[in-house]
Amino acid sequence: MYSRKAAPRRLERRTLRDLQRLLGPENVLHEPEDVLLYEYDGSVEVARPDCVVFPQTTEQVAGLVQIANRDRVPVVGRGAGTGLSGGALAREGGIVVVFSRMNRILEIDLENQRAVVQPGVVNLDLTKAVEHAGLYFAPDPSSQKACTIGGNVAENAGGPHTLAYGVTTNHVLGLELVLMDGSVVRVGGRTPDTPGYDLTGLLVGSEGTLALVTEITVRLLRAPEAVKTLLAVFDRVDDATATVVEITARAITPAACEMLDGWTLRAVEDFIHAGFPLDAAAVLLIELEGLTEAVEVQAAQVFDVCTRCRAREVRLARDETERQRLWAGRKNAFGAVGRLSPSYYTQDGVIPRTKLPETLHRIEQIGATYGFQIGNVFHAGDGNLHPIILFDSRDPDQFARAVAASTAIMEHCLSVGGALTGEHGVGMEKSELMPRMFTDDDLELMRRVRDVFNPLGLLNPGKILPLGKGCGEIRVQPLPLRSSLPA
Repeated sequence: MYSRKAAPRRLERRTLRDLQRLLGPENVLHEPEDVLLYEYDGSVEVARPDCVVFPQTTEQVAGLVQIANRDRVPVVGRGAGTGLSGGALAREGGIVVVFSRMNRILEIDLENQRAVVQPGVVNLDLTKAVEHAGLYFAPDPSSQKACTIGGNVAENAGGPHTLAYGVTTNHVLGLELVLMDGSVVRVGGRTPDTPGYDLTGLLVGSEGTLALVTEITVRLLRAPEAVKTLLAVFDRVDDATATVVEITARAITPAACEMLDGWTLRAVEDFIHAGFPLDAAAVLLIELEGLTEAVEVQAAQVFDVCTRCRAREVRLARDETERQRLWAGRKNAFGAVGRLSPSYYTQDGVIPRTKLPETLHRIEQIGATYGFQIGNVFHAGDGNLHPIILFDSRDPDQFARAVAASTAIMEHCLSVGGALTGEHGVGMEKSELMPRMFTDDDLELMRRVRDVFNPLGLLNPGKILPLGKGCGEIRVQPLPLRSSLPA
């Protein structure tokens, strides 16, 4: 399910010259030392592009795509590079289109609760721009301080509050797209529902294989009247997972329900000092939002469920400062783990909530089998797991075992009726696992849809759909440590 690090080929002089003429030489990187940074994202994949370009307008994107189409050069869109499935990497070389300079909020319509943004707008910056009016943008990935809305659209990103508010596709009204022939089209609109086929829904989550997104119309939500954040502390992991199942059984839908196991919460507490108890086996971070009266009732119900499921303690955040500190612990969990291991591999699988106890036991067994510490921090409310495998990528044997452990986890998720990804995307990480979830007919239909938009296969090639190679042929090479890279 992984791709070898391919040596980039040199672009034809004509291609490079025309890109420089269109964008300006300062917006086209092509020397090996300049494009080195862009062979990485947040995954364990490595793939170096031939050149990296920085457009500033839709017209420039259309122009560079026309050049690439003419010269049969692959094109890969890239946001902030925080993706975790290799989706923004140039698996077959070619041109990486970085949208960091298309980062303007084009319109804010407070009365109709919508905004129009360019793809390079940072997720959290949109909320900051409208919070004075009591509005916010709901999708909130853990990387929301860095990730861009264009990247969120490509991967259909989620976040802790997905449980109540859905993923990115639930908050996108319309898109402006550049197709591979250079034409500019719009799908969707400014209203929640438009007649005809849901092309917006098709494009969100297509991982850059159908078009390049150059403008996004999103819905904004009204900030809730009341928010209560609870921390439930458990001495047994099984009690924490049973609590999640019981909350669902009582038809309570929190805005968020996050779980950290004991090992992970201790790593986080040492780094963030969020107030997590160091001797706990697990904690649940549960957030309730809505009208004041409803939130009060739900908080009492959640407290009762946690107590009946043998929570040692249930804390209510006393003020906004304490609430933000608890969430800082959750959202900085991966950074905390990064202090303890040269490398780590974060997975993204989905299971039915009722399978949480058995799946966490299975992850523990897999860690023991392959000789790794595996931490767990995840969206417990919707069964979206993010096991973190700690290993040293400088050791080829450890890398191979980490990949094998990851595959075993994903196979278990599928075996209990789950899915390959909840929010990180398929990318080049899981493309070879797709036949384990979809039939040949399913995959052929996906190929036919892709070919309508991307007939030459030049848009983000080698992503989502399997290449059909054997496992021994498709392993990525071990990563060097970031600190060992040339300055």
